[in-house]
Amino acid sequence: MERHNLIHEFPEYQEKIHQLKVEDEHFRSLFDEYHELEHEINRINSGIDIVTDEYLHQIKAKFLFIKDELFSILKFK
Repeated sequence: MERHNLIHEFPEYQEKIHQLKVEDEHFRSLFDEYHELEHEINRINSGIDIVTDEYLHQIKAKFLFIKDELFSILKFK
């Protein structure tokens, strides 16, 4: 399964991601939540964890919402 860590998703923002993780508490909190969800989704897609389709849909929606929010911060800050 392909992983979707934030640096892989936005390689052009690698330095800014590191800077914001250190300097911006809100960004760091979203970053941490993004990676927790990414890890959970990967475990589900790999068959390690079994969940309902509804739950998987909910966490994928949350994952995409956080990804969009992180991208907005990266783009406009």
